[in-house]
Amino acid sequence: MKKCVSLVLGCLFIFSLLGYSQKQEDPFVIDVKPAELTHLKKEAFSWLEAHKGELSDINREIWEYAEVAMREYRSSDLLASYAEEKGFKVKKGVAGMPTAFVAVYGSGEPVIGIIAEYDALPSLSQDTVPYRDPIEEDGPGHGCGHNVFGTASTAAAVALKEVMEEKGLEGTVKLFGCPAEETLIGKVFMAREGIFDGLSCCIQWHPSSRNKVSLGSSNALKQFKVEFFGKTAHSAGDPWHGRSALDAIELTDVGLNYLREHLKPTARIHYVIEKGGGAPNVVPNYARAWYYVRDIDWESVKKDYKRVMKIIEGASKMSGTEYKLQYISGVHEVLPNRTGSEVVYKNFLLVGAPEFTEEEQSYAKKIQENLGIEKNGLANEIEPFKHPRRSWGGGSTDVAEVSWLTPTTSLGVAFKPLGTPGHHWGAVACGGMSIGLKAVITAAKVMSASGLDFLTQPQIIEKMRKEWKEKKEGKKYESPLPPDLKPPVKPRKEKN
Repeated sequence: MKKCVSLVLGCLFIFSLLGYSQKQEDPFVIDVKPAELTHLKKEAFSWLEAHKGELSDINREIWEYAEVAMREYRSSDLLASYAEEKGFKVKKGVAGMPTAFVAVYGSGEPVIGIIAEYDALPSLSQDTVPYRDPIEEDGPGHGCGHNVFGTASTAAAVALKEVMEEKGLEGTVKLFGCPAEETLIGKVFMAREGIFDGLSCCIQWHPSSRNKVSLGSSNALKQFKVEFFGKTAHSAGDPWHGRSALDAIELTDVGLNYLREHLKPTARIHYVIEKGGGAPNVVPNYARAWYYVRDIDWESVKKDYKRVMKIIEGASKMSGTEYKLQYISGVHEVLPNRTGSEVVYKNFLLVGAPEFTEEEQSYAKKIQENLGIEKNGLANEIEPFKHPRRSWGGGSTDVAEVSWLTPTTSLGVAFKPLGTPGHHWGAVACGGMSIGLKAVITAAKVMSASGLDFLTQPQIIEKMRKEWKEKKEGKKYESPLPPDLKPPVKPRKEKN
């Protein structure tokens, strides 16, 4: 009897271990092996290492410019001029935006696109120190790492061109200088004007706190402003003569907050009141607010938007005011491409994550200490390649427009401490120093290696495009912009 009990307990113990082991396996992880280090990739990596000094200068220069959306004149000029020096044919001012450009090398197919961004964010000026220290009070800063982004993408395009030229590889490389990503403007207008047409595929990346290749999507979005026009009166003496534009905005916002309960969990509505009046004792005759409507896909956003418009119309009637809509922009949800992103991930494993020094890790931990978050420094490992646990993300990006026009890959390389919020001074503090440069070189190596795989293995692009067509489900690209809407161009000036 005792032997039987022992046998049963032993079996249960083994089964429990087996069950525990199974629980430890992540069913979302995709098993991927590193790419092969070919002689072509060695050439690209050697070029990047040999030109690290000038890439560092470019990265730092754009970091110092810190030009906000649609004012990136010096930043775009710097990248376009560098590409031109290296043998690209450059066309500036595309899609009606002075700070947008396309740099082209080669001819024929495949046509490989690489996206570069370089706009900064307002009010994030910061020196390269691990504590809050603005260079210019309330000035702009690269809180999303777009100086790193633009430099790495340009470096990847040039490294790819150098190998193509030396080895006689056929194909075309197009570097797209895309302004105003932070306001979801640049690529949307470029897409409407056909700037991305004819691509076989496109490579894109973004600076991150982690080293990963994502298969997740993003939220589609519509953004617009509403102006309400009322009638001024004395708030105490004769308020009955007034029609408050501020009341109209507040009624709109109350209505939207009630609407939230009746939208799907994927929906998001955000707003800020930009102007609401000058003094409490004057009924404001003018008020303005800025709204975002997001959802899991473009079709859902359009439905949500119709309901939002009814609330605005109702608020106008209740307050006795008139209103005017100013449509700004819209974006689709990203169409991820597993085939292409798997190639990028394989090359990421080949290149490896950025290797940060003890001094750099200490710097990052000081930032984390000042933020009151866990002091675990900078990510030094590449995360597993995974199926997304959910098909959508909280943010929105105009990269989505490109992904609807051609298969588009994804890559994230660490350049800021783990746990650092997005659009934060901690990112600015890292992007303009050695930490940011390491992200530049790593990302450029991964992208150039992936570009070489796309150029030399046509079956990959064929598979990418097959997957892309299936995900589109027969839908044609529909620009989120009205055909007569012009980009909000801002004049060049010395400082933002």
